[in-house]
Amino acid sequence: MRRRGLFLGVGGVAFALGIGLLAFGAYNVFFRDDGPPVSDAPLLAVSDFLTPTPVSTRSPFSPTPTPLPPLGDEPYDLIIDKIGVDAPVSAYGLDEKAVPEVPTGPDAASVVAWYKFTAKPGVGSNAVFAGHVTWFGAAVFYYLPDVDLGDEIKLRGLDGTELVYRVSNVFRVVANDPNSRLLMSATPSDILTIITCDGVFTDTGDPTFGGEYDHRLVIRADLMSVTHGTGAG
Repeated sequence: MRRRGLFLGVGGVAFALGIGLLAFGAYNVFFRDDGPPVSDAPLLAVSDFLTPTPVSTRSPFSPTPTPLPPLGDEPYDLIIDKIGVDAPVSAYGLDEKAVPEVPTGPDAASVVAWYKFTAKPGVGSNAVFAGHVTWFGAAVFYYLPDVDLGDEIKLRGLDGTELVYRVSNVFRVVANDPNSRLLMSATPSDILTIITCDGVFTDTGDPTFGGEYDHRLVIRADLMSVTHGTGAG
């Protein structure tokens, strides 16, 4: 039986308690296919891979200043040349139940969410992004399972400022991993994290969302270079 169009919903019914990264299928009677590619990345328990960043022992009287974000507050795109992605990034936060919001508007299939409760790119910690697998058709991260170690991910501003990341980890986690919130935690180095849906889709019959995937695909990449554009100070 063919699968319906799907989207990523990052977060959980109680994100503040660290419960899960849930994803749902957007119901669509017009678009049907065999589903996006399924990743063969290793399946990991989040707790085996990630631990919270230790509390700093640095003296509070000599704090390390936070670098200015290279992209500032201007719009920028996320680019993955290997899979043909060049998508605008929009900031998303938490809803009233402390669940990370996801794109649902007319541009939901093409926009990438950056979570503003995570680091801004280029300031020395974890910048977390998410996007739909499908949304009434193939969406921005439909081919994300084709991304491999060593591939480049770029963030490019309107003034030409560009941050280049290199993929250092590709793995899957189960949708209801109780430690999934750690994927969005601060890190001691400058990284980019992308989360989207993966695995087997189950049609739950939900009149709005249709169903859900049983895994999440996680891409992590290390910052390699920053090139300031013509409008940068």
